[in-house]
Amino acid sequence: MIPYLSLITFIPLLGAIIVLFLPNDKIIKQFAIVWSIIPLILATVAWATMSTWQPPYNFVYNYCGPAIDVASASYTFGECAPWIPVIGIQYHLGADGLSMPLIWLTTLLTTLGLFYSAKVINTRVKEFFALFLLLAVGMLGVFVSLDLFLFYLFWEIGLVPMYFLIGIWGHDTDRPQYAAIKFFMYTLAGSVFMLLGIIALYLYSTPNTFDMTLLAAGQSNMPFGKDVLISSLAFLGFFLAFSIKMPLFPFHTWLPDAHTAAPTAGSVILAGILLKLGGYGFFRVLLPIFPQVSQQWAFWIGVLAVISIVYGSLVAMAQTDFKRLVAYSSVGHMGFVVLGFAAAAALTAEQMTNQNYINSGAAAINGAVLAMISHGVITGGLFFLVGMLYERTHTRELSQFGGFGAQIPVYGALLLLTAFASLGLPGLAGFVGEFMVMQGAYSTLTILAFIGVWGIVFTAAYFLWKVIQRILLGSADERWVKLPDLKGYEILTLAPLAVLMFVIGIFPNWILDSINTATIVILEYMKQI
Repeated sequence: MIPYLSLITFIPLLGAIIVLFLPNDKIIKQFAIVWSIIPLILATVAWATMSTWQPPYNFVYNYCGPAIDVASASYTFGECAPWIPVIGIQYHLGADGLSMPLIWLTTLLTTLGLFYSAKVINTRVKEFFALFLLLAVGMLGVFVSLDLFLFYLFWEIGLVPMYFLIGIWGHDTDRPQYAAIKFFMYTLAGSVFMLLGIIALYLYSTPNTFDMTLLAAGQSNMPFGKDVLISSLAFLGFFLAFSIKMPLFPFHTWLPDAHTAAPTAGSVILAGILLKLGGYGFFRVLLPIFPQVSQQWAFWIGVLAVISIVYGSLVAMAQTDFKRLVAYSSVGHMGFVVLGFAAAAALTAEQMTNQNYINSGAAAINGAVLAMISHGVITGGLFFLVGMLYERTHTRELSQFGGFGAQIPVYGALLLLTAFASLGLPGLAGFVGEFMVMQGAYSTLTILAFIGVWGIVFTAAYFLWKVIQRILLGSADERWVKLPDLKGYEILTLAPLAVLMFVIGIFPNWILDSINTATIVILEYMKQI
């Protein structure tokens, strides 16, 4: 049996090592692009065949015992072996409908980022491509880990490559070293809190375990219900780490600086995947393992989510820098993900016996995860478009643009498509997920749902007014008379994302059916409330 998850995760690591020994820049670029396609193919095959795999847990190898086998029944392509058995740490991997779409999106954006960077990165090429592949290892490892120690290890691995990508290849005018340090310190602070939460889970579980499947399935007894302080502090540790990573208001201030300074491919990965690690943690760790505490804090988490939605949209509207506008838009969009979490977490024990409320919770979770995937596709495309325009004009000031819809029509068409997808036009990727989140939130957090819907209005306003009108409409400045339209490699970079915007918007079930298999299991865990 093929160890899909280990191969997907560690093939980029092998590629990063090989890159260090390649002789020249051209070979490095070609090798990195081709090598990154291997995990993409494996992830595509794994996701396509996942629906044909049936429980119990389909192990590639299993030396972790029958308890793990039973608890992990909802996962596929599993791998489990003792790693540091003296304290119960295991090499435990698995994938389900929640993680597999994010694994696939990670491999896709990694390949596209490398492909685009091959044309625009010409300094310290070896280090850039090695670090980019190493970054993929950290992201993929988080999505496949089912042991909290392993989860934390991969979580931390991703910090270092992104720190250097921002600090070394960032735009000189945007204080890249300052942005890189700010990103690192914020995320590291969150990681420390998560580490404390992991230690608390281990010490207060009986028997002591780091295994996420046992903790979620209740097979390792945790007396959290009797010790409100310990359970709340452990929950808070994870919540802070995930909220900083997303980022959720008021932990968002590192994001605009990091995005503005980062190279184009770095911004694509930062928005498309790294932010999703936090959202993934909400649904992989907080809901299944802390259902009671999640329910207790659901309303206040929903308040923070709504603030993020409205505040992020309003601040985006105030931006004059194209890249900072897109960065702040991510704060608003990721707020919908947290609102979906809060809406599901708010379900009470009584409501969990009512099928209508269960359906609302399922809609909130499914919509939030779909919104993460859609955001990765759309915002990845937006940051590519920002970078392509900057390469031509050497400015991101919206006041300097105008008339590009006629001047560079291919660019204009793709920007129009991506902007409409981001503002939630029905039929495009951004609509379905956020609609489902609002549907779910209406049942359990009605007032917050009414407030949050204004974020959609504000998002439409700043994309129509600040992006479409300022960039595509009006008369062109004399400086841009000979501005070239998109080149072949740029169109190839954007084409897969443009196709996905239509496919997800028109036929979302191919992703929702996958997500829902994991959602059903999460709702079962929540019945422990």
